[in-house]
Amino acid sequence: MAIVKLRPLTPGQRFLVRAGAPVSKDNSPNGRLTRSKLRVSGRNCYGRITMRRRGGGHKRMLRLLDFRRDKVDIPAAVERIEYDPNRSAHIALLNYADGEKRYILATAKMTKGSTVISSNEPQSEYSDGMALPLRLIPQGLKVHCIEFEPGHGAQLVRSAGGSAQLVAIEGDRATLKMPSGEIRYVHSRCKATIGEVGNAERSKRSLGKAGRNRWFGKRPRVRGVAMNPIDHPNGGGHGKTSGGGHPVSPWGQLSKGKMTRRKSKPSNSAIIVRRNGRKVKKG
Repeated sequence: MAIVKLRPLTPGQRFLVRAGAPVSKDNSPNGRLTRSKLRVSGRNCYGRITMRRRGGGHKRMLRLLDFRRDKVDIPAAVERIEYDPNRSAHIALLNYADGEKRYILATAKMTKGSTVISSNEPQSEYSDGMALPLRLIPQGLKVHCIEFEPGHGAQLVRSAGGSAQLVAIEGDRATLKMPSGEIRYVHSRCKATIGEVGNAERSKRSLGKAGRNRWFGKRPRVRGVAMNPIDHPNGGGHGKTSGGGHPVSPWGQLSKGKMTRRKSKPSNSAIIVRRNGRKVKKG
């Protein structure tokens, strides 16, 4: 996938850099696989803002993706690859042999006409888009859309360009190296999809203008050091200074270096090496 830089015919195109995505020209989604999406603009069920700097943006339809891949041993052909405004990766519309259609995440090597299948039995060949339990996937292959618990649907490694490496299989435990560098155990009966998530060039894009960010529903952000002391703990000072204090939120919570993962989280026992490279002490 190539990086496209446009001629600066308008001020917004002068700094615009986007990925030449291999999406279908007919980008209208399948009507039976879409639902209306309610705009919450960063508010919870009580109407209070819990995520700041959200609001506005273009209307979106929610695409219903098949993260379970429970249609077993029925081959499907990729009808087209589409843009999904709700995620960083592209999606592929599958046309199964029995006539049913479903959406899945498009892999890096997936093109129109590719054939994919989901199975619970060993295969003679392994190709991108094939969904299998981890115990049936050869060691060393890259996988994505990994289940955290068997049958619960894919929850891990779903963003653009992401992939985890299957390191080893020991009984009912599969060892995975995650994109963050973390090494952890996952049950070997959990399903995963072979290959790397497509649209990896998304990280190299440049929006070109502030208005394009507003189309995504992101509002402007003002630095705390640019505010007055009454508005922010880091505000005030003569010049670019925060008064020697650590970066915090308007309510005083540390914004850098604070551990946010609970020590009592049950899945902590499955981590072998954390993303910072430290080994987890057992017992």
